[in-house]
Amino acid sequence: EPLYAWARAAISRPQDALICGVHWELVRHGYRCLGAGDQPGPDERKSELLPAGWEANKEVYTLRYKSTDDARELLLKAIMVEDSMILNVMDCSSQKVADVTLAVADYINPEHLDDFHTVYKNTEELKTRIASGIIAPLSGLTEKAKKEPKAEKKDADLPRDYDPLRVPPRQPAGTRAPSWPSPLSPFAVGGEDLDPFGGRSGGMIVDPLRSGFPQPGIDPSSGIPGRLPPGAVPPGARFDPFGPLGAGRPGPDPDHLPPPGYDDMFM
Repeated sequence: EPLYAWARAAISRPQDALICGVHWELVRHGYRCLGAGDQPGPDERKSELLPAGWEANKEVYTLRYKSTDDARELLLKAIMVEDSMILNVMDCSSQKVADVTLAVADYINPEHLDDFHTVYKNTEELKTRIASGIIAPLSGLTEKAKKEPKAEKKDADLPRDYDPLRVPPRQPAGTRAPSWPSPLSPFAVGGEDLDPFGGRSGGMIVDPLRSGFPQPGIDPSSGIPGRLPPGAVPPGARFDPFGPLGAGRPGPDPDHLPPPGYDDMFM
């Protein structure tokens, strides 16, 4: 109110009153007016009051502001286009620009220019337009919010010690290992390759005695009647039989393709 009373002698148009309102909002947000015009004048200092001659140009209002901490300096230009005022504000150091268009009739009662208490209307909306359209963009608040990373929802579901570079275990903890399928199953092909020593069904090491269907085990160290005496084969040694071991033996005969001259003892 004191500001309006001080500037009342220069207020002759509704847009003059609107500029007073915009000026006071800048002051409330920590800016002080340096002067009118694009260039600084002699003995210039920061003030909450409007400078002399602020309304001299009837086509465009030009005012310069500086923050109380001297961090930012603003150049304000307000141009009337028909019944609206276009506010163009530039940060002189960063060259950032903010624009706001205000309809004068939305905020000023032209018939009450003499009374501060009735000349303004929709003051809360005017404050919001200035704060969101000029103060926030030039102070960097909107850019700071954009740069802050937002935590993705899926990260909240991961364990605390989750490491994307760690190779996951083959078998999850707390689960039972799957049982191997039967060797007679048509889907068990290749199962023996996982146990080359024949713990399940023969393994990869070929053993003629274990080919085909399962059969009773043979201990060659105990002797084979008509072929080997007892003790001829050391216990635990691998043994490749050289002839049929009885009638009805399943599977292929290991000697079904003897080499030429097999019966010649001098070969």
